[in-house]
This record gives sequence, C-alpha cells and structure tokens, in this order.
Amino acid sequence: MFKKILIANRGEIACRVMKTARKMGIKTVAIYSDADRHALHVKMADEAVHIGPAPANQSYIVIDKVMDAIRQTGAEAVHPGYGFLSENPKFAQALEAEGVAFIGPPVGAIEAMGDKITSKKLAQEAGVSTVPGYMGLIEDAEEAVKISNEVGYPVMIKASAGGGGKGMRIAWNDAEAREGFQSSKNEAANSFGDDRIFIEKFVTQPRHIEIQVLADTHGNAVYLHERECSIQRRNQKVVEEAPSPFLDEATRKAMGEQAVALAQAVDYASAGTVEFIVDGERNFYFLEMNTRLQVEHPVTELITGVDLVEQMIRVAAGEKLPMAQSDLKIHGWAIENRLYAEDPYRGFLPSIGRLTRYRPPEEHADAGSAVRNDTGVFEGGEISMYYDPMIAKLCTWAPTRTQAIEEMRVALDSFEVEGIGHNLPFLSAVMDHPKFTAGEMTTAFIEEEYPDGFAGVTLHTVDLRRIAAACAAMNRVAEIRRARVSGRLDNHERHVGEKWNVALQDVDFDVVVSADHDGATVMFDDGEALRVSGDWTPGDTLAKMVVDGQPLVLKVGKISGGFRIRSRGADLKVHVRTPRQAELAKLMPVKLAPDTSKLLLCPMPGLIVKVDVEVGQEVQEGQPLCTVEAMKMENILRAEKKSVVAKINAAAGDSLAVDDVIMEFE
Repeated sequence: MFKKILIANRGEIACRVMKTARKMGIKTVAIYSDADRHALHVKMADEAVHIGPAPANQSYIVIDKVMDAIRQTGAEAVHPGYGFLSENPKFAQALEAEGVAFIGPPVGAIEAMGDKITSKKLAQEAGVSTVPGYMGLIEDAEEAVKISNEVGYPVMIKASAGGGGKGMRIAWNDAEAREGFQSSKNEAANSFGDDRIFIEKFVTQPRHIEIQVLADTHGNAVYLHERECSIQRRNQKVVEEAPSPFLDEATRKAMGEQAVALAQAVDYASAGTVEFIVDGERNFYFLEMNTRLQVEHPVTELITGVDLVEQMIRVAAGEKLPMAQSDLKIHGWAIENRLYAEDPYRGFLPSIGRLTRYRPPEEHADAGSAVRNDTGVFEGGEISMYYDPMIAKLCTWAPTRTQAIEEMRVALDSFEVEGIGHNLPFLSAVMDHPKFTAGEMTTAFIEEEYPDGFAGVTLHTVDLRRIAAACAAMNRVAEIRRARVSGRLDNHERHVGEKWNVALQDVDFDVVVSADHDGATVMFDDGEALRVSGDWTPGDTLAKMVVDGQPLVLKVGKISGGFRIRSRGADLKVHVRTPRQAELAKLMPVKLAPDTSKLLLCPMPGLIVKVDVEVGQEVQEGQPLCTVEAMKMENILRAEKKSVVAKINAAAGDSLAVDDVIMEFE
C-alpha cells in the first residue's frame, strides 16, 4: 500500500480524500494556489506545496506544476478528485512516465470515455442506446446553427471535455444556438483548456439517472446501484439521492449490467460513473461516462457502506475488489443537497466573500439516521471568485425516503451560514415541494416550478402558527431577562404581561402566553393552544424548539421589536408586540423600496467580459447588454424592457462589486 499520496485538487473533495487516506494510515500532500493559502485542505494535509496564482489555468490545471510538487514531496500516487486534471489523459501519462500511480482509470479508458464525442461513438458501436446528435467537431457558430437545425431543436451544446455544468447550453432557436456555441466554447477553453464542442438532441421531460461502477485490474467489475440527479439548475446538479424513486428492479439491473459491460469494454479500472437519460417509460439512453469520482458519491456510500475513495486507492495499488455483485444490496435511502455560494433571490448568481458564520449541523450515524457534511470551508474563510461556488455537500440517510427527507429538512434548518448569499432557503423549499416528495421530478423541475426564479417560501397557516407560538414563548424569555436588568429605579418593578400580538408574513395572531418551569402554553384567540418547550437563550442564533410535540428548528436574528426567523426556506420578520404596540404599529406608513428600474446593477461580484451596447442605442426587451464572468461561468445580462442607453459606467476588464451600476437608461 502507498505511504504518501498527493491530492491534485482543492476544496471539499481534497478534504474528503484526506479523511480516507488518514483512516488508511496514508500521509497526504496538498497543493494550493495563492487564493487557497489558508484553505481547509491545506491545513488538513501532512504537507502542502504552493503551485501558483489563483486562476486554475495558472495553477491547478498546469501539469508541470503538479508534477514538480510530486517530485518535491516524493508522493507515490496521486488522487485527482473531480474537475481540474481528473479526466486529462496527458496528466495520467505524465504520472505513468514518472512512475507515480494514478488513483483513477488507465489512460486508454480516460481517452475512450473521458471525451464525450469518442465515448458516444464507442457506446454506439457497443450497441448502447444513445441520444441522437452530431458527434463531429464543430468549427464555428454558423455550422453550429446548421447542425442544430438538422438534429432538431431543442439541442444541447456541450463542451467535449466538459463537466460540472461548465460549457453547456440549451438552444431552442438559431439565435440561442449561435450565442450558446460561443459561450460554451469560451467556458470550455477557460475551464478545461479544450474548446471542442458537440451538439445533441435535448430530450424533453427526462430524468438524469447514473450508475456507479467499480472495477479492478483483475477483470472484476460491479455496479453500486443508481443515483437520481434530476434536480439540476443550469445543467448542474443541486439535489441527488440514492436509490432513485423512479426505477424498478428490472430497469435498475439492466442499467447496471449495461454500465458494467461498457466499463469492461474499455478495460476500466477504478471508480467511474455511467450517466443515462431516462424517459417517462423507463427507456434509458447513454449520456456519458465520467472516468473519475463523482461529486455526489456520498449517497452511494451511505446506501452501500462502501468507501469509494478507499476502493479507488486499493485498486490503484493492485488489489482485487473485496465484494461481488451479490454482496451489494441497497440499505435505506440517502439524499444529498449541494450548498452553493449563490444568491437564490438574485437568480442564483454567484456570491463571494467571507463566511462570517459557518456552523453545519452535527454529523452522526446510527441505525436510525445519519447526517454527513462534506466540506472544504470554515468559519472566517473566504469564498473565492476563481473556483466552483460549492461550499458543502449535506447528506442524510434513513431507512426510508420519507424519513431521509425529514432528516434533511431538520439538517438544513440547523445549518447556519452568514456573510455570503447561499442557496439554503431554496434547498429547504425543494425538500417540501410536492413533486419532490412524490418523487415525480424531471431535469426540468427547477425551470418549471420556479420559472420566475426563487423569491422565498410562503408558509402555510399551520406552520406560521407554530413559529408564532415559538416566537411568543422566546420573546417572553427575552422580556423577563430585560425586566431583570440591573440599574432600575427603586419601586419601578416591570411586569411582563401575558397578552401579546405576533405579526409575521402579513398575518398577525393575538396570543396569551402561560409559562411554567417546563415551557409555555400559547393560547390563540380562536381557542387553539400550542405547547412550546425547547433550548433557547437570548442571543442564541439557533433555537431548537418542540411545538405541539413536533421538533421545530429556527435560525434566530434580532430585529427591533422581534426576531428575524429563518425556517423551511422562509425568511420572516416576526414582530412580538403588546396589544397597544400592535394597535399603533398598524398606523405606521409603509417604507417604499428605491426605484432602480432605470439602472442595470451588477447582480454579483465579477468581471465584465464585454459590453454589447453603446450610449444612445435603443435596446429591446431580452437584448444582451453585457456579459459578466464569475466563478468560471459567463452570465449574460439582458434588457428587461425597451429603453435607450443613457450612460455606461463599466468596460470590459473591469471588476465590479454586487449592485455596482453598470449602465443607466433614459
């Protein structure tokens, strides 16, 4: 077995690999860029080597720099993680030439399956059902438009060397094909150093279901069942689960056997994933094979008990797989939510900055449930604009899907993140969505259910009552503390009343709070009484309450006259007032929001790639105004209505902060 391995990656996957290496008694080497000097993976490793400036194309994907780090440290093997050099055959060849083991598949398999065009052709030759498309290389945007018309809209424009949603666009017409081709080409060149593009038919109403395979160098190969990855945004997975709520046993077996046959056809050895599109009739079509560890591998580990990273290391060291197909049963259900540094209230645009608070839920595992959080950040750390915006992968496991979802709801409510925009409210909303809970989602789920973006969650009256009761009880605790403050005037004892008005989400409740040693009973004016108990002290940012016998976790912030409460995807201002205060509050004028309708504001911190208009130009609704790049993604900002450009405040190459004014309109 290896004594020292280098992890040619960063962030959560580098930390994940290090955990297994430590468990196996293997020393680890981290590599880091300028931006990652104080990163968690650097702190976790036994050794760390600096490899260059912040941009990945000057550090993490420069093969010579990684090879230098290997020579400096004497690492015997390299785990590439995912992204960066994980599917680059030149890197695997460089390691082979140096006599260093690659913890991944053979070069031939990477070349055959890592390139989407080649893998499609091989799959077709092997008799695997594939999606119609054009497999050749495409020279320019006009050829892309011609091919798109031949294949038939809608089409998917994809980077041949792509992954992680980078270099992908869906086009529904000629204009989108032309625009998407150029954006995909640019993103592919920046992210992978390879700008080759291909086009395939976009299958509407599909599910994205993938099979995890594991093979050794002795001819053994197994599949570790499937992962449902249909909930995606911009072709990037957001929620994954294992197994799929859609597959039956026959389809699962057929997909698994086909995935293994495909792996064996290219002499695959290591962990890999065969991705399929599955339609409503459970017909499945080969999409691609990822010749690396997938981001979402933890859900497979949770339902099978197999440590995939450990098996990758053992296969690379020449060991045989310790399990046969018959040993791999499905135990319970696992769900993964990807926590991204992106603001769901601003169209999910990237958000960067310092994590002023980062408190994940406590990890645990027992026979009844499990919570796992794979992360590469820490409180006080910085989210950089240079890399993928993923902060953490929160996973839950339970014996059934319903229980696993409930575990996830509580875990999301318990996850505290401050300082940046993040998608925790959106993830909570998905966990409560009827289509998700019924297991009836497709890859169009987010597009269909949130066509106008995410504007927060509107809670049902039952949930509002539970929160109102909890806040009334919490407010009483805070009022008692305030009443006992030192320095009071003599003979001016302050009495904390029992009658209160709780206002939240445009409704208010008159309540009577009767407290005792074990908690409080909150009586509503219609006669309903809710019993409240729990663990909260004024100043705590997390309240773990029990309301009417059911757990309720609230993130708590202080506002004038009440609390800022976040729960189940809702962000609420909860005012708890005396009856007289409530009466007066209704007379207060409503503050109007500032008018920004004549301004184009930068929606996230980023770099202006190009400006498409000039002063005095008339623009139409939907017309591109400028392109902003952030976290390796190009974002085209468009006109919301017909107007005339009055002033342009930014030019290509400018770095802007969120809400900086890019241009003004007449």
